[in-house]
Amino acid sequence: MKYLIGAALIVLVTLCSTLSWSDPSPRTIQITAKKFEYSPSEIHVKKGEAVVLEFKTEDRKHGFKVPELGLSAVIKPGEVTHLAFTPDKVGRFEFHCHLFCGSGHESMTGAIVVE
Repeated sequence: MKYLIGAALIVLVTLCSTLSWSDPSPRTIQITAKKFEYSPSEIHVKKGEAVVLEFKTEDRKHGFKVPELGLSAVIKPGEVTHLAFTPDKVGRFEFHCHLFCGSGHESMTGAIVVE
C-alpha cells in the first residue's frame, strides 16, 4: 500500500511539473484615437492570443473597423471602449475610422499584424 501511494505521488508531482501555468488574462493594448490618427497605428499580436484593445479619445467620436477580422467599435470622448478578440489567422489587417470625424478623416488608418 505504501508503494502504491508513493508511486501515485511521484506520478502526480511529475504531471504537475510538466504543466505550463499560463496567465489566462488577455493582453491589453491601449490605443488613443485623435484627429486624425491612432496611436499606436500598428499593433502586433500573435495568432491565438487573447487580446483586448482599450480605446480612448478626448477630442470627438471616432470609429474603429477591421473588416477582415470582423472588428468594429465606436470610441466616445471621456469613455474607455474595450474590444476583445482572439485572432485566428496570420497576416496584416488594415483598420480605419468608420465614422466621419472631419477633414483628414480618410487618413485615420492603421494595421493589426498577426504573427
